[in-house]
Amino acid sequence: MRTSLACAVATILFAAPAFAQPASHVPPGEEAVDPYAVSDANAGAAPVGGQELFAAFHGHEGISRIVDDLVEQVQKDPRLTEIFKASDFVRLRRTLKEQFCYILNGGCSYTGRDMKSVHADHGVITAEFNALVELLQAAMAREGVAFSAQNRLLAKLAPMKRETVTR
Repeated sequence: MRTSLACAVATILFAAPAFAQPASHVPPGEEAVDPYAVSDANAGAAPVGGQELFAAFHGHEGISRIVDDLVEQVQKDPRLTEIFKASDFVRLRRTLKEQFCYILNGGCSYTGRDMKSVHADHGVITAEFNALVELLQAAMAREGVAFSAQNRLLAKLAPMKRETVTR
């Protein structure tokens, strides 16, 4: 009973996360992009059911820490330098937070572009995709996300490889 009440309170308190942005607004520091149709379907996966996985990721704050850690590591990793050299890291942080929050059923909407459009010009190869997954796993581990919970998110993200690996 207490757990259900705590989940209900957390859902109400965090229904509008700080990192979600209206699609018509370009947040400070973000580069403008060509117009596109905003849709949660662009996130590349449907949300999980229930709130357990969202809680396992420590809610919005945990997702934010994981993404910030991931993007910081991406910027340092020589395996990924080439594909991320022209990236808008402000936008990348925001849209990854939205995407993970949406997929983890954290009450967020995804305002980014679809996976195919986002990655079309990056020329990502399988080794780079795998390096990114490796960095994500390390960021989730540093956040203390259980291995089983990590695998559930990765299972949602894995099919996106078809849209992101282009060569």
